[in-house]
Amino acid sequence: MLHRLNNELIKHKELIIAFSGGVDSAFLASVALKLKEVKVTGILLDTPLMKRSEKESALRVAEEIGLNLVVIAFNPAHIEGINTNSRERCYICKKAMIDKIKEYIAEKGLTDVAIADGLNYSDIGEYRPGIRASNENSLIHPLVDAEFKKEDIRRISRAMGLSFADKPSSPCLATRFPYDTLITIKNLRMVEEAEDCLNGLGLEDCRVRLHKNIARIEAEPEYINLIIEKREEIVERFKEIGFIYVCLDLQGYRTGSMEEEVNIQ
Repeated sequence: MLHRLNNELIKHKELIIAFSGGVDSAFLASVALKLKEVKVTGILLDTPLMKRSEKESALRVAEEIGLNLVVIAFNPAHIEGINTNSRERCYICKKAMIDKIKEYIAEKGLTDVAIADGLNYSDIGEYRPGIRASNENSLIHPLVDAEFKKEDIRRISRAMGLSFADKPSSPCLATRFPYDTLITIKNLRMVEEAEDCLNGLGLEDCRVRLHKNIARIEAEPEYINLIIEKREEIVERFKEIGFIYVCLDLQGYRTGSMEEEVNIQ
């Protein structure tokens, strides 16, 4: 499989990878860096939609794999459709992020360079409006072209001894809000602090969804007893953060749960 991915990568003399520090983009970068035929740069867009802990993790991962990482400030809070969390938010945001990367390319006078993202074969078929923005702007998807699924990426990352092989996914904080809800820096930080609280108690892969003044906790079923055991501590901390009500979603953690309300309308 790696041979096929290498063949995709060496089609390009210079590669800029849209880097988040997640397992997909980090794996792609680590493989590309082993190819002497390709010059590789990572670009991390530092946005309020990214947890501060995720930025720190991305910086550590870049250092681990030896990636030249350029960090660019990007605040989409003023962009219509993103700040109101429209159904097209992901498309609008991805397009704005690509424009930011293209600005960097123009400033550096780069010409023969391709922009790659960490989209993988498992992502195809999911509701991901950002893919449309990527395709419209000619981004390349080497992991898709080489038919790498998420489990392939994790398995080979483990074999390569990469520290991030089993890193849980951490989509942007806007996914914690219902569509057509105003997203502010304040409520982004509320969600981030609430999830940090749960992570600190040993809960992995959990989400705090914000519904006005209600925090809805999604966690794997095996964590329910722990949440109940730590109930008073969680409620106290969440109220300090600014939530009025704290609820546990008995359906547990699932991706795309904010789509459920849309699907029944």
